[in-house]
Amino acid sequence: MRLSNRNKTPFYSFIYSLAGIILVLWLIAFILEINKFDVLGDKSWVLLFIPTVMLLFLYLSGRPIFEYDSDGEALNFRNCHILFLLSQNNAKDEFPKYKLIKYNVVNVLMFSTLYVYVSSKKSNVVILKYDLTFMTKKEIKDLKFSLNKVVKTNGETSKDDNTVID
Repeated sequence: MRLSNRNKTPFYSFIYSLAGIILVLWLIAFILEINKFDVLGDKSWVLLFIPTVMLLFLYLSGRPIFEYDSDGEALNFRNCHILFLLSQNNAKDEFPKYKLIKYNVVNVLMFSTLYVYVSSKKSNVVILKYDLTFMTKKEIKDLKFSLNKVVKTNGETSKDDNTVID
């Protein structure tokens, strides 16, 4: 199963561009307020507070592009940001399906995060984290269905390996 929200990239670019333009315009308004108009007096900091909170919210909401591919013998996860400045935290992971132990989708307020637990040779379990905030509920439901199928298959395989044949 392939799942991607890459087709929404132009919309996300528009939102980030709009937020940047608003920040620049409010910064110009702040400078004019301090130097020329002085209408707000000591409360001119409000002109910087609103766009700063908006940009902070966009930053904290995570990486908007999520791609998942379970075709074949491997699971592919890709979670990236559309802004170059924030692209250092991009996540791209590929591992065999049999290494998937479990997963967990955490929803806090309006933020969603996927935690994937993978077995490893060096340590017992590696936890991978992906942002699902920009995914629709239907896409998250499809992702859960596909991951449940892989976890169930892995559980049945491990039970078969533990049986003793006389």
